Amino acid sequence: MNRLVLILSTFLLVACKPTPSTQPEERQWDIDYNFVLSADSLVLQEDRPMHLLIVPEQTDSFVVYKDDPLVVAQIEIIPEDSIDSVWVKVARDQMTQGWIHESELLDSVVPDDPISQGIHLFSDRHVVATIALFVIALAAWLFRRMKSRRFHIVHIDDIASPYPMLLCLAFAAATVLYTTIQIFVPQLWANFYYHPTLNPFGQPTMLALFLVLAWIIVILTIAAMDDIRRSLNAAESILYALSLLAILAVIYLFFSLTTQYFLGYFLWMAYAVLALWQYLRRHRPHYRCGQCGAPLHDQGICPKCGTINR
Repeated sequence: MNRLVLILSTFLLVACKPTPSTQPEERQWDIDYNFVLSADSLVLQEDRPMHLLIVPEQTDSFVVYKDDPLVVAQIEIIPEDSIDSVWVKVARDQMTQGWIHESELLDSVVPDDPISQGIHLFSDRHVVATIALFVIALAAWLFRRMKSRRFHIVHIDDIASPYPMLLCLAFAAATVLYTTIQIFVPQLWANFYYHPTLNPFGQPTMLALFLVLAWIIVILTIAAMDDIRRSLNAAESILYALSLLAILAVIYLFFSLTTQYFLGYFLWMAYAVLALWQYLRRHRPHYRCGQCGAPLHDQGICPKCGTINR
């Protein structure tokens, strides 16, 4: 469960593959760049494209298949080509090399890096639709569960830990920042897609801040899961973790949409104030059990060891 929440929360932050420009001065990759074929297959032309005869009547071709590694060997500009003036020669190995339009190539490949491949996977519309359906089904199931049996949920009936609340705030902030990058500096995200890194140092300010938030989310996820395990039994821990996952998905959808209309900045500030106020007023523990030290909202019977505290 820890790994599931960690992976989904990380990739939901970066669930958009940029559309790279075909202009040479803006291209984020060059000769010797490594791709992996993500489409089922790709047809490559063996003959070099000609300026006066772009597509010969008789041209040999061959097919490469999904997961084949491809390295960029050469880039040619053919101005006479009305479809795409940029042709790219890629090689699977020494004996398997061919040409293809740049636009067709980029629609069928992903950079040979696990971070880029994760971004590509979660930018697929089918994957996003599946996640959306999962969140809707999960929310409906949790709502029915709440009607029949009360259980803890972040912000509403939270556990005595600040980490789930802080995780939601950090996730919302990262979503707002990510959407801001997409709107104002999309080329920065395209550069990150083709040259990903987990090191925030030495990066442009907005990207560095995004990476710092990503690391904070990882740390808060681990801390939250540990506190959930300590505070609740196994069944309640699973319910709480599922509800937290659903809330994170809703946060992403809500703030990514509202930030596009410049409302996300104000809504995030309001959300942060309300979440902190709710936690400090209702969910922060004011006592500790005199027997086992477990945090308590009120005096009385300790839910962990059963000791009566007065």
